[in-house]
Formats: sequence, C-alpha cells, structure tokens
Amino acid sequence: MEYNDEKIKYYLKNILTIPSPSGFTEKVMDYIKEELHILNVPYFITNKGAVVITLEGKNKDYERVFSAHIDTLGAMVKSIKSNGTLSFVPVGGFMMNSIEGENCTIETLDGRKITGTIQSIKPSVHISGDEARELKRVPENMEIVIDEKVFSKEDTQKLGIDVGDFVCFSTRTAFTPSGFVKSRHLDDKASAAIILYAIKYLVENSIELPYTTSFFISNYEEVGHGASAALPKNIKEFISVDMGAPGLDQNSSEYAVCICAKDSSGPYDLELRKKLVNICKEQNIPYKIDIYPHYGSDASAALRAGWDIKTALIGTGVFASHGYERTHMEGILSTLDLIIKYCQTE
Repeated sequence: MEYNDEKIKYYLKNILTIPSPSGFTEKVMDYIKEELHILNVPYFITNKGAVVITLEGKNKDYERVFSAHIDTLGAMVKSIKSNGTLSFVPVGGFMMNSIEGENCTIETLDGRKITGTIQSIKPSVHISGDEARELKRVPENMEIVIDEKVFSKEDTQKLGIDVGDFVCFSTRTAFTPSGFVKSRHLDDKASAAIILYAIKYLVENSIELPYTTSFFISNYEEVGHGASAALPKNIKEFISVDMGAPGLDQNSSEYAVCICAKDSSGPYDLELRKKLVNICKEQNIPYKIDIYPHYGSDASAALRAGWDIKTALIGTGVFASHGYERTHMEGILSTLDLIIKYCQTE
C-alpha cells in the first residue's frame, strides 16, 4: 500500500518542533486541532486537554481506540541560585547524563522565552579534572546556565524567571537521506504523526470501518495518567501506539513495528496480540515481538484506572529511548500499515 512519506515527515517535523513537556502541551494540541480542522474531522477535548477523534463504523457498540501521547520529557525550575543559574527537577523519567550539555528554553508564566544550557556544576575538566568526570549526574549536581548577563538571583528574577517555569529541551530534529529520523521526543511524537496521517488516510480514502474507531491523543502519559479517564464509553479494545525499544538483549528493531507482549504493568491481551501478529504475517508487514521490563503506556494507565478493556502496545522501534532518540521511516511506515489494516479487520 502506498503512503505519502513526505506528508508523514511534515506532520512529524511540525510536532517535534513544538515544545510540549507534560503539563505544558497546549501549543502542540492547538497544532493537532488545526490539522484536524483541515481534514474536517470531528473531535472533542477532554477536561484534561486530551484530543479524541472518532470515526464512525458499522458496529457502534464495540469501539476500538488507538492512542498516542503528545507530551514529552522536560524539566521545571526548582530554584534560582545565588549566582543566577537555575536548579531544576525532571518532568518524566530520564538519565541526567542524557541532557548534559543540551540547549534548552525556559518559558515564563507571561510567555517570555529565555534560552540556556544544561550543565553539571563542574562542567570543565580544565578546572575540576577527575572531579568533573566522576561527579554523579543527579539533579542536585546539575544546573541551567541561562543565556543572559546575570550575576545574582535578583538579576535572573528581573527576567521574569520563577520557580515552576517549564524547561523545554532542544530536539535537534534531523531526517537523513538513508531514512533515519533523529530527535528528542520521538517517544511519542512519531506515533502522534503516524496517527494523524492514519486519520487523514482513512478519511480521504473513504475506508469503511467495521467498528467505530477513536484516536486518543493524550497529554499526560509521561507522568502516568494520560489515558486514565475520558475514554469512549463503548471501548472494548485499546491499542497504545507508543514505541518499541531496541537495545541490548532486546528483539525490537527500528525497521519494523514492535508489538509488546509484556511490560512493567504485566502482559498485554493475548488475543489482541495474536490478531496484530496475524495481520503482520498476512500483509507482509515487518514486525518484532518484545518485552520491556521498565516501561508503561497509556494502556497501562487505563487498566490501572479500572477500565474493562483488552489492551495492546505497538510502535516503531526507537533507539536510545528517553535520550537523543532515533528511528527509521521503515519502522514508522510498518506501524502505520498495521494501524490501517487493523482498522479494516473485523
């Protein structure tokens, strides 16, 4: 089946370049809504700010839901130090060494943007030698050096920076000629772009759906409660479109759709997994089955909240998850193809 690679990349680039750490997602949600308006697709906004798009199918009493989350990792200002630098706390779970030396932007409550760089408190080997190399990378040993001429706490406060301001990391988004996509926050903005394109494809090709199918764009997945509420009332199947995690001793791949058998929340529904695998086999969609011991999804959040649903987890393989990530268009297209085919399967 032919898909428009460039349109997927267009969605992905736009989504990746709009900062959206958990709790700070309004702007990227506005972008999603703009694209849905262009597609003339109905949607509603939950009280928490998630976007739910519903495409009516023949069976309205048995509803399928695909989810992707638009919120990302980030940070928040914890205090302003006496020399004008900032201490911070993480939003979401990541290793401190993965953001060391990264450019960032602090956005104040009144909307001012101030750039900076995340450093350790001993950033120079010429000054600290082995102490700099051996310093434990934990939040209390990290700081943000802002790109303003400040020498004191008062200088920084005059810029409007305050405790609780969000810190957004530079994404360094790049598309290579060989088909790789490199960026922060491919978890899970790659899936958000895939779902946006899937909606476009289904609508523009007037594809008849056997079941009413909704797409849930959540905005609090990274902090654990994204899809815990406001799911469609007739939901029976919930497929979280997130990511696979290639790496040491893992079966996942950047060049395939990854299907999770189990993560930290337990096994996903076996019947649903079999359906997904069988479609991949029948349609020659590259796939990998894997287990992720340190992973949870929006499907996990929905189950914890008490929803009586069958769940599955799929996604393109994302290397170096929660760091500077990488995937490949082959994995993105395989994930898209599985979604499109599953939507048409009874």
